[in-house]
Amino acid sequence: MKTRLLYSLFLFPLIIAFFITQTAFSQSQLTFPQVSQKASVLQRVGLTDITIEYYRPGVKGREIWGKLVPYNKVWRAGANENTTISFSDPVKINGKYLPAGKYGLHMIPGENEWTIIFSKNNWSWGSYFYDKNEDALRVMVKPQISEFHEWLTFSMDNPSSNSVDVNLSWDKLKTGFNVSVGNEIVINHLKKELNNLQGFSWQAWNQAANYAFQNNISLEEAVSWSDKSIRINKNGSNLWTKASLLEKTGNTSEADKLKSEALSIATENEMNMIGYQFVFNKQFDKAIEIFKKNVAQHPDSWNVYDSLGEAYAANGDKNLAIENYQKALNMVKDDNNKVRIHKIIDDLRSD
Repeated sequence: MKTRLLYSLFLFPLIIAFFITQTAFSQSQLTFPQVSQKASVLQRVGLTDITIEYYRPGVKGREIWGKLVPYNKVWRAGANENTTISFSDPVKINGKYLPAGKYGLHMIPGENEWTIIFSKNNWSWGSYFYDKNEDALRVMVKPQISEFHEWLTFSMDNPSSNSVDVNLSWDKLKTGFNVSVGNEIVINHLKKELNNLQGFSWQAWNQAANYAFQNNISLEEAVSWSDKSIRINKNGSNLWTKASLLEKTGNTSEADKLKSEALSIATENEMNMIGYQFVFNKQFDKAIEIFKKNVAQHPDSWNVYDSLGEAYAANGDKNLAIENYQKALNMVKDDNNKVRIHKIIDDLRSD
């Protein structure tokens, strides 16, 4: 009995100490706001997603460049954890190839030139464990003077269908690099989609073929896509797409035959679409010719006059543009289009 009592008296303080230790340990794991807040920026270029995740330190009256951030030393391009950048597809950085993936983004600031580093190691804490042997790519860039930014900021500027500028701005300095993607990336995405449910529709094959035509890429393969679209449902739209592809590859005689067939069976909407292809390519005379045929075939449709008016306006013929817009206005029923056409006519008259 005494032995059991002594054992209990010895064990009780150990149990109390254990629970105190565990409580203190649990308290040390609480999450509090960080001084440098986490941020992210995402931009889609074409079909490629670019994502940067980073922490944003503030200037707070400090001297940043050459002091807080030393020159000629690897810097994490932010605060706290590793700044990372990811690409869903292969890209080019200032013209240099970089595979798809997630990278640690580091920089070596200099007074006149910076080194941008894309590291295969994207999980380390900051740049403390940086290893040059893990570099995937390095590019050299020039810093620029900019407006003041209290908080370090990454931005995706000047986005287009195939490129974007990635910039870091902090204090009174900005530096960055260009990211570009090839049209072949979109083609590869299209191939995957065409091998799925989309591949059962003629529209999908025709859209893919037309994209290749507009961007002058994979033209021979695009012809085969047009053939698949035509086999599913032959119409003026896919016949015209194939004709355009054949014309671009030099088979003009076959292209002319298909264009004639396309125009002979095209619906009003298909004819309109063909006309707008010429408008987008600034071939206004050809667009006007197509739209005039559509007017002749569908004289009771306000939309054909609207399209013809647009083509005349783009070609600089205000009088004929107003004349056809007025015809469309006299026939259209819905209020939204009435307001829109009224405004166009007023703008043309006021020019």
